[in-house]
Amino acid sequence: MKKSFSRSAGWIDRSLKSVWHPCTQMQHHETLPLVALKSGKGAWLFDQDGNRYLDAISSWWTNIFGHANPFISKALKDQLDTLEHAMLAGCTHEPVVELSERLSVLTGNTLGHCFYGSDGASAVEIALKMSFHYWKNSGHPEKQEFICLKNSYHGETIGALSVTDVTLFRDSYAPLIRNSNIVESPDSRHAKDGQTATDVANAAADKLEALLQEKSAKIAAIIVEPLIQCAAGFVMYDPLYLKRVRELCDRYKIHFIADEIAVGFGRTGTFFACEQAGIWPDMLCLSKAITGGFLPLSLVMTTDDVFNAFYDMDITRGFLHSHSYTGNPLACRAALATLDLFKNHNVIARNQTVSRQLSEALKPLEIHPRNKHFRNKGMIWAFDVDLETEKQATFPRRFFEKALQHELLMRPIGNTVYLMPPYILNGEEIGLLAHKTISVFEEMMKS
Repeated sequence: MKKSFSRSAGWIDRSLKSVWHPCTQMQHHETLPLVALKSGKGAWLFDQDGNRYLDAISSWWTNIFGHANPFISKALKDQLDTLEHAMLAGCTHEPVVELSERLSVLTGNTLGHCFYGSDGASAVEIALKMSFHYWKNSGHPEKQEFICLKNSYHGETIGALSVTDVTLFRDSYAPLIRNSNIVESPDSRHAKDGQTATDVANAAADKLEALLQEKSAKIAAIIVEPLIQCAAGFVMYDPLYLKRVRELCDRYKIHFIADEIAVGFGRTGTFFACEQAGIWPDMLCLSKAITGGFLPLSLVMTTDDVFNAFYDMDITRGFLHSHSYTGNPLACRAALATLDLFKNHNVIARNQTVSRQLSEALKPLEIHPRNKHFRNKGMIWAFDVDLETEKQATFPRRFFEKALQHELLMRPIGNTVYLMPPYILNGEEIGLLAHKTISVFEEMMKS
């Protein structure tokens, strides 16, 4: 990597003065320069100085088919000349109808109704409000509470924070947040000697049932990230837990909200993560990769039962939620192109090959004595780094900086290093990603 930031320095200074960056302590960038990006192509991003970076995290898990994907780009250009936007209240259009129908088919038509938003947190807000209002319309206004998993993350808006159990995000806004019931995570890392991931999942489900036995009359829904709690440090768990949750929701009459914002669209090895448990939730939240990283879009898919609870001439029984850009035609067209890529290129099967190859190339990390719990699910890899206490707070920032020096864009969560690369990696890029990740890690362990 070149050390000169001469051409990008002006852009960086202007950004620091005018742009408030997300999930960032701005003062850190007095010593750690921003990456002044100019373009992207495939798995790579390029900065103003001509340096390149392999996007090992798909730009916050969105660009599953890489940057500037020509197929999605063409679909958007075609849509631009037809209809760029129209409100969805009282109107409809072909892209939103086709997208809703195609997504429904992918759930076996179990989830046949789509309500659109603009981002992941909005989808979570929609699902929470939808569940609450369903019970109100159904004669159970007392069902107002929610359940989430320990260390769960579902977004940073006020409603989403109420089902987020990450101290960093919750504590500053605690007076604004309505508390939820927090239950044990089925984190497979909790397995003790002689235990399996299945044992951990069953134990966590038993604790959930104990809570429901006591409080189900007041509970509206439980929200879960299927198979992997991503922002919790890539907690992975046995699909049995989802099956148990589905059974408990049916038995105790609460809704099951599946947050597949990060884990959907092939990331865990199946198109939807819930498929691996053989279940469907009452509400399914989608965003991030849905447009291949091109445009903001989110939605909640739900059942006939939920939809019918709102179907009435009384406006107060309707679902009272809206976004100006709900079902934006451009975003929906990008999502349709994304679905076409899955259909036409056998993406799920190809991902299985890429997953095996990258896992094999990362073997030195799996056996390194300073790493714990090396894990892989589909197109996600993670491991926990054994660190001295005094180095823990600065580790993500230092690793990010070191990775840039090796042409990688990576962003650890705490002491957890993870990879969520685009699905389009070729053999050379797979080898390069593994080699450079190992090099960054080894240099970090020496510092």
